[in-house]
Amino acid sequence: MNNTIYYDAQLTDDERRKLIFEGQLVAYSPREHSLALVAHARKLIEEAFAPLDPETAQYQMPVEQYAEVLGKLKPHFIHHPDSKKHLRGLLSEMGADPEKTYFDVPKMRSSTSDNYLTTGIAYAWHPHRDTWYSAPPCQINWWIPIYDIRSDNAMAFHPKYWNRAVKNDSRSHNYYEWNKQHRGGHVSQFLKADPRPLSKPIETIEIDPQIRIIVPAGGIILFSAAQLHSSVPNTSGKTRFSIDFRVVNVDDAAARRGAPHVDEECTGTTMRDYLRGTDLSQIPAEIVALYDDGAQENGELQYKPKDAPTSSL
Repeated sequence: MNNTIYYDAQLTDDERRKLIFEGQLVAYSPREHSLALVAHARKLIEEAFAPLDPETAQYQMPVEQYAEVLGKLKPHFIHHPDSKKHLRGLLSEMGADPEKTYFDVPKMRSSTSDNYLTTGIAYAWHPHRDTWYSAPPCQINWWIPIYDIRSDNAMAFHPKYWNRAVKNDSRSHNYYEWNKQHRGGHVSQFLKADPRPLSKPIETIEIDPQIRIIVPAGGIILFSAAQLHSSVPNTSGKTRFSIDFRVVNVDDAAARRGAPHVDEECTGTTMRDYLRGTDLSQIPAEIVALYDDGAQENGELQYKPKDAPTSSL
């Protein structure tokens, strides 16, 4: 397959989603609302690490203290009302119909340099597809750097494996059991190793050829949940901070459109997590039912942190 990066292409949302479902990558320069989201995230980050520079704070803090800061900062960002406000503004700015577009809460990610912290709250991701974690094939991932990134602290895509099966252990992943057992603030305690059952390849992955897209802070990268991707080993000397969130178009979900199924064996679905751009309602139950596989008998259908505020407009 020919891999193309569409940069600042004049595409409708329908055209963009179709290309992404075919394995193409789409990137944009910063937009008004992506910059507002980044400014909001930076304010929270800089308050949390003050008086240190967040990109280099790892060199001046014990790893236990650093993980504790992230353990408070990241949920604060997720549940802050301005995070959803700016996300919804960005979706509209980018031409997504808010009546048909559903998103999950935006998450703040971090990737420290030189193996300072690569587990738990700052997990360095091995090659994986989000569809190994019960994401539907119609899910599109949005990824935004909070500070400028470089090739040595970016994200990598592995296009050789688009539509090509990879032996993996996703069979052991049940999303509802994951919600019940492996989500919550305790992940900040994983400093040396990460005991969570994170779906991964069980065959050797040829990392090259790979694609690293470098956009400035506030730039946007969009890709399919089925795209094999990983964290680049960070040797930049700076911690990378980024935002990502996932989007589903309800028409795609109802019609079962999306990337091809290749090698996913997980159970459960994330379809209950998405919120409509207009009123934060969930995807209609009759559409969610199209993705249920019987795994809903066990675990928690949707993760609801005890300390999270009620969703509001």
